[in-house]
Amino acid sequence: MNALTQTPFAYDYANADCGGLRTRIGASDVLLRCSGALWLAAERTLVVADLHLEKGSSYAARGQMLPPYDTRETLRRLAEEIAALAPATVILLGDTFHDRRSEDRLAADDAEALRGLARGRTLIWVVGNHDADGPRALPGEIADELALAGLTLRHEPQAGLQPGEVAGHLHPAARVKATRGSVRRRCFITDADRLILPAFGAYAGGLNVRDEAFAGMFARPPLAGALGVGRVHAVGWRSLVGD
Repeated sequence: MNALTQTPFAYDYANADCGGLRTRIGASDVLLRCSGALWLAAERTLVVADLHLEKGSSYAARGQMLPPYDTRETLRRLAEEIAALAPATVILLGDTFHDRRSEDRLAADDAEALRGLARGRTLIWVVGNHDADGPRALPGEIADELALAGLTLRHEPQAGLQPGEVAGHLHPAARVKATRGSVRRRCFITDADRLILPAFGAYAGGLNVRDEAFAGMFARPPLAGALGVGRVHAVGWRSLVGD
């Protein structure tokens, strides 16, 4: 995936062991990691959005059978990020659970893995539309939104231009022109003023960034940070196509 076009703001690639994309949102240096997590190095803060834990069991309860391993796989990937970065703070940016009964359906091992996220660090649950009550029996602080390093972190993007906003909710995905057809990947999307994170959850899916839901959010043509194997690929707006 090498369909790069010019962008009006700077970015560069991190070391090969990470494969992330370094850029700035407002005055803050950020790293877009190939896992789909956001790393704020100066604050030692890891941010992930839209885990949608227990989505598989939610679908199963309605008769649509999916392999019941999404929560375990998502928490495994999150644990790898924590082991690699040793964050002082982990922020779960909303829709951590797929529905309000998800916490009750957690397997004992998965509940223990979630409790482990809070050991030795600050764990913050930003609430989303799927988990508006936050956790009931799990540790951590609960917030509607946060101000950090000149950024405003919330689950759902607000309408219009919102400089400094970091959000989730929309599950951005990029479809990129290729020699033979196209390639579709979850992605970050940013114009250097605001950033929308990809969904981190195994079953979370994605919405094409050319969808009307993203209209009016960016002051200039944005850059997609498409998640590849071991690398975040910087893709300019003109190389992105609709589904």
